[in-house]
Amino acid sequence: MSDLDLFETERLVLSGWRMDQIDDLMRLHGSESATRYLTSRGVPFTRAQCEEAIAHWIDLFETRQLGKLRVRRKSDGTLVGRAGFGVYPPTGEAEIGYTLYEEFWGQGFAKEAAAGLRDWFFANDKGEHFIGMAHVDNAPSRAVLEKIGMEKTHQAVDYYGLPCQFHILRRP
Repeated sequence: MSDLDLFETERLVLSGWRMDQIDDLMRLHGSESATRYLTSRGVPFTRAQCEEAIAHWIDLFETRQLGKLRVRRKSDGTLVGRAGFGVYPPTGEAEIGYTLYEEFWGQGFAKEAAAGLRDWFFANDKGEHFIGMAHVDNAPSRAVLEKIGMEKTHQAVDYYGLPCQFHILRRP
């Protein structure tokens, strides 16, 4: 593992971002299919937005040991997407999230990354609970949250103006 690697799962390595990896995020957030349920509503992120996101994730990791991480396949180092914890602005709660390149959908990588993040969060005493939310029309993402043990709490329009199903997972 490199100094930016946070942890590994059976098939994945999750690691921090560097500012010279903006093109990777632009490719991920440049896809309508990957971003249609994100705050951009399918509108590709600009280079400036990607720079801002990576800078924010680096800062969040340095200050709170949270943030979105690069998700790479362990076998060959291929970047499959990003996953990690943000801070939900209205409440300050840790919020799990993940986005994968479309060619890696349906292979269990989102669930594996989310389960690894869940285990890491509680093992490293990051909080007593975390939340997750997924657009009401994004059944695969909602399924990932439920597969890692999260409980549905309510449906509401989230901070970004999207209709979402909210979930919570409390420390076991």
